[in-house]
Amino acid sequence: MRRANVVEKDMAGIGTLKDLTNVFESLASTQVAKVKSKAQLSQEFFNLLWQRYTAIRIDPKKRLGYREGVGDNGRKVLVLISAEAGLSGDLDMRMIETMQAEYAQGNTDIVVLGSHGASQLTQRGIAYVRFFQVPESDSYIDVSPVINAVRPYTDIAVYYEEYLSLGQQEVRRIDLVTHIKDMSKDAIEDDAITDLDTIFEPSLNEIADQMEETMMSLALSQTILESGLAQAASRFNAMTVAEDRAGELLGEYMLEYHRAKRAESDRRLREVLVSIKKKRREAAAGSSV
Repeated sequence: MRRANVVEKDMAGIGTLKDLTNVFESLASTQVAKVKSKAQLSQEFFNLLWQRYTAIRIDPKKRLGYREGVGDNGRKVLVLISAEAGLSGDLDMRMIETMQAEYAQGNTDIVVLGSHGASQLTQRGIAYVRFFQVPESDSYIDVSPVINAVRPYTDIAVYYEEYLSLGQQEVRRIDLVTHIKDMSKDAIEDDAITDLDTIFEPSLNEIADQMEETMMSLALSQTILESGLAQAASRFNAMTVAEDRAGELLGEYMLEYHRAKRAESDRRLREVLVSIKKKRREAAAGSSV
């Protein structure tokens, strides 16, 4: 059995860990609320942009994503959106495991966002062609460097973590261009605007191309926000589990501490009793002499 002072030190360490996990749990809960609000605003802006885009397109869903000079290298790129740090459960590992099957088919490059994902890929010996830090979700998300990096590819697939609820997050794969159309399903389309009754400066096609660029950036930004939301929820769950486990350990150590204290008290009592008996024997021996 360990001594009480040793158990007491372990109790202090577990108590500190429990306090830390409680702080991280509170931070993750706050982050979930913040990112959810930002994701909703981003979706509302996308809906407004889609309304104007469809108004100047005769058949926008046919042409979307097929601008001249874009995506003609014959290769596929997998965009992996991971966390900047750990403490968010096994989400990133599950995402990489899901992605590996597609990557193994060949003729495919990887672009990774997030230091944690890049570290996981390196540990598994999987090469990536570009790395970007995940933009801060509480500021404007500039994804233009990422868009420029994936622009030459014929196929653009994005792997990210989807928030379903505070207790459930899943890995999801999307085609970026197709996802733009999916995002527009709740948008209300405006009446058509044509060059017969409107003057466009610059040309109608140039305006539409710029809108497509913006919508692609918004779609990627939305997946980054969604991943951030899922990671915050996963981090909240991981910290909740860690805090509960720390509480259980603290209870176990408390029992061990009390047992150790009792054992030490019993040992001291035995030592006192032995000492008393020894003195009595010595006194008895002296009196007999």
